[in-house]
Amino acid sequence: MADDDQQWKIPPNVQELAAAGRDELPSRYVVPDHDRPTSGVASDDPIPVVDLSRLYSGAADEAAKLRSALQNWGLFLVRKLTPSSVPPPVHSVSSLDYCPFLQAVGHGIESALLDEMMAVTREFFKLPLEEKQKYTNLAGSKKEYQLEGYGGDMVLSETQVLDWCDRFYLVVEPESRRLLDLWPTQPPSFRDVLQRYAAQCRELADGVLREVSKVVGLREERYLADMVDEKAVTYVRLNLYPRCPRPDKVLGFKPHSDGNMLTVLLANTVGLQVLRDGEWYDVPVVPGTLVVNLGDTVEVVSNGLLKSPIHKVVANSERERVSVGAFYTLDPEREVEPAPELVSEDRPKRYEKMKTSDYIRELQKSLARGERAVDRVKI
Repeated sequence: MADDDQQWKIPPNVQELAAAGRDELPSRYVVPDHDRPTSGVASDDPIPVVDLSRLYSGAADEAAKLRSALQNWGLFLVRKLTPSSVPPPVHSVSSLDYCPFLQAVGHGIESALLDEMMAVTREFFKLPLEEKQKYTNLAGSKKEYQLEGYGGDMVLSETQVLDWCDRFYLVVEPESRRLLDLWPTQPPSFRDVLQRYAAQCRELADGVLREVSKVVGLREERYLADMVDEKAVTYVRLNLYPRCPRPDKVLGFKPHSDGNMLTVLLANTVGLQVLRDGEWYDVPVVPGTLVVNLGDTVEVVSNGLLKSPIHKVVANSERERVSVGAFYTLDPEREVEPAPELVSEDRPKRYEKMKTSDYIRELQKSLARGERAVDRVKI
């Protein structure tokens, strides 16, 4: 049991708080006035929906959508991929700084599997609390925080503002790193569905990273995709954002950028917002699509030509939000720095070399502090 004076390190279960039906929120969740959530701004330039099957078949308009998404949002939405599609050449663009957030169609993942993944996620969160806590992320008698497992995110101080979210982290790749004791046996289909979903998301990630290499101007098409090798680690994070009585006072997930190579997100409803030019914009949820965004690692490797977008999740009083994020990180022992061919006299090196495992540890601390980890490696 954690020491009484350390109880603040164990965040409350948000689902249980919401079920209690309290009108007032615990003060630990209340965001300072200057950080309070606002309605997303409507944009005349909507986030592109990229059809990867057409992109891979050489459609110039889809290539233009991808470039627009990388340049303006750092994020895109994706559509149904046909098996015979072959990735086409994409003209490189090196004169612009990019902020990449996209939504994609043509992703090659059957709608039925997306539905199954969402269903087993919902069913897991509906389990009794004592069943879910079998997979807790608080390890040992001292309740030490670990990334994998069910619970909340890292808490560093008693004054830290907590997110209105419960989450469940698992390593899915490589198989040798899976902690199967943390893989739920309920619902019965959970393990099978997650394995199939993870395998198909990996194919999607590989294709997207090939296209990103072209856009940023790397000579080797597989430069970024090959960085996600057999030792690279893929995490899946299941999120539940319960209905909140005061969504104007809390955040589902504080502003952050992802510390990985690439993120693939499946969500059942709106709530995700992305920062652009000092304004927050809603990321739409389109049936059958996935959201794809680049992470800090790509920002570093591209020497800042591509930016890892800052995003957050707002709470909702009407409907709970469920999402599944697949996070593609590198071999923990791998060191990352800007690609040599993207460093020049006109564009000197902008980021220090970093070891992946060290960066992931720093990311958890930076997230708790409300800071952006990539800013710590900028030169």
